[in-house]
Amino acid sequence: QLQLVESGGGLVQPGGSLRLSCAASGFTLDYYAIGWFRQVPGKEREEISCISSTGGTTNYADSVKGRFTISKDKSKNTVYLDVNSLKPEDTAVYYCAAQGTGRLEYCTLFPSSYSKWGQGTQVTVSS
Repeated sequence: QLQLVESGGGLVQPGGSLRLSCAASGFTLDYYAIGWFRQVPGKEREEISCISSTGGTTNYADSVKGRFTISKDKSKNTVYLDVNSLKPEDTAVYYCAAQGTGRLEYCTLFPSSYSKWGQGTQVTVSS
């Protein structure tokens, strides 16, 4: 079964940090770009970041540039999102998604381009 499983969310104070993980099972991420998105109930899904299948290309939304870092561990078939300097407005359910791209140095922040989605992990930023 092809799955993406997010983990690492939780409750954190403003200014704090978390490491979110997106682990793939049933398929290798060597041929997939991974995107991270977030959603607040009642609002549209918001793009955050993406990384190409090779890990050589990354993109970030302006709202998270300089605070969030995406990376890939090929040996663990996992993509990470390090979220730092968290603000209350970062509170959301965070999702990862996979797009089959082969070995292209490419990733997109458009959620409609992604076909496989995880179940999400909740991040709550509050004092």
